Amino acid sequence: MRPLAVIGNVNVDLILGPAAPWPKAGTEIIVDHDELRVGGSAGNSALAWQALGVDFEIAANIGSDQFGRWLAEAFGHRSEKWPMRPEKTTLSVGITHPDGERTFFTTTGHLPRFSLADVFAVLDGEMLRGGYALLCGGFLTNDLAKEYDALFDWADRHEITVALDTGWPLDGWTEENCAATRAWLSRSRIALLNEVETTTLAGIADPIEAAREIRSHMPEGATVIVKRGPEGAIAIGPDDLLASVAAPVVKVVDTIGAGDVFNAAFLAALADGKPLASCLTSGTEVASRAISTLPRNYGPPSSEEPMR
Repeated sequence: MRPLAVIGNVNVDLILGPAAPWPKAGTEIIVDHDELRVGGSAGNSALAWQALGVDFEIAANIGSDQFGRWLAEAFGHRSEKWPMRPEKTTLSVGITHPDGERTFFTTTGHLPRFSLADVFAVLDGEMLRGGYALLCGGFLTNDLAKEYDALFDWADRHEITVALDTGWPLDGWTEENCAATRAWLSRSRIALLNEVETTTLAGIADPIEAAREIRSHMPEGATVIVKRGPEGAIAIGPDDLLASVAAPVVKVVDTIGAGDVFNAAFLAALADGKPLASCLTSGTEVASRAISTLPRNYGPPSSEEPMR
């Protein structure tokens, strides 16, 4: 199995809900469940790999408070080299709704100060040679995003395939954010996007044609994956052929991190040499299980020993 790593945002998620209707100012409501858990795109993907028994590395940073120490403890030895910033840890409060959707309230915290030096403090390019690096949270990790070109150069030197998931920009898909994303995609060999991101970036309403348009501006042999939620997922592979899978029908508990869990399961299957359609199936099945269980369950580890 090829090496795997994730680079990006790890923060604290406090999930509460479901809430409906939205409460009036100055009032209080009682909700059925709460859960304090590791969050952020990188954190969600890493948790899925950890639960599935997949061997991986994770480059992140933490704040200098009790939440930062708690995040580090969640990843044990993998967090030993994470730099600690003199800011409070980024905290997201996610309010779930009866339809499974959610609303976030997020503090700035430590994430903007995550840097290229922080990545190199954790990851060894030679150890990851020939593997996959999931790069996520670009619009939250400001310092690192400014150094993406150098990060891509490092990945190229070590023959590391970068799989990019930008996440949703806080100020929306402005022309500036679209231009930045297109520049990042031009250096990435795998794009992991949801349907709205795909059609918005391409300016094309049909997700298949939009994926083909995005792929045409990526390196030769690139793959574009479009995550479509309950509609499953599609991909345009290196051969320019379409792969498509349906998602299992499940009763949704909360969708927080669904795309991140998909990314983890998809890349684990890809690193294990599975064909593209099988990788899509792995992504949709594991993500569907995660969003329909409380406490969250990703399924049993694939073996007693970590996948290598």
